[in-house]
Amino acid sequence: MKTDPEIFIRANTKLITPPHVPEIRLHLANEAHELWLKTEEELAEIGLPPPFWAFAWAGGQGLARYILDHPEKVRTKRVFDFATGSGIVAIAAKMAGAVAVKAADIDPWAETAVRLNAAANGVSVDFSGADFVGKPVHADIVLAGDVFYDRVFADALVPWFDRLASEGKEVLVGDPGRAYLPKERLEFCAIYEVPVTRALEDSENKKTTVWRFKA
Repeated sequence: MKTDPEIFIRANTKLITPPHVPEIRLHLANEAHELWLKTEEELAEIGLPPPFWAFAWAGGQGLARYILDHPEKVRTKRVFDFATGSGIVAIAAKMAGAVAVKAADIDPWAETAVRLNAAANGVSVDFSGADFVGKPVHADIVLAGDVFYDRVFADALVPWFDRLASEGKEVLVGDPGRAYLPKERLEFCAIYEVPVTRALEDSENKKTTVWRFKA
């Protein structure tokens, strides 16, 4: 890793509140357009994968809002937050009373982002950089924000989430209408209008739905 993640994150983000989840503070990109639109060559030069952790994506904001509004979903439970990014959903679960929260993301930079963001909110969140897709999860509830943006990824996630739900785990996803959302496998929980960054999305607000995988 060519650049120290903590130094880079502190230098290129501000500690601010996402618009739909003002209870939580996150280190988010100062200028979304500038950071997100760096070329692959520029990112490679500093050893930085695409910085998903630097933005409060609509699916994550919606799912975090739902957890904070319905703390009984996670209270006293073991929570697994898949593809955590900034850690917004994991932090919401811990704030809502989860007994233990594991945040997972294969991006090594997410580990530092989650650590800094959890500390900024006075909570403790475990992190794993392992690839859990298709593997057992030792938790009572599985949370996933904004994960159905890619066909290949979605094709791998759906049978895994189906299996976790069939094992008795509640699987909740937050999604702003991504192309590969498997609606036929889902039950509606809630819907929100989430403010987002136009530089990253095609509008200033995204209608974001929280769904439950059918067992």
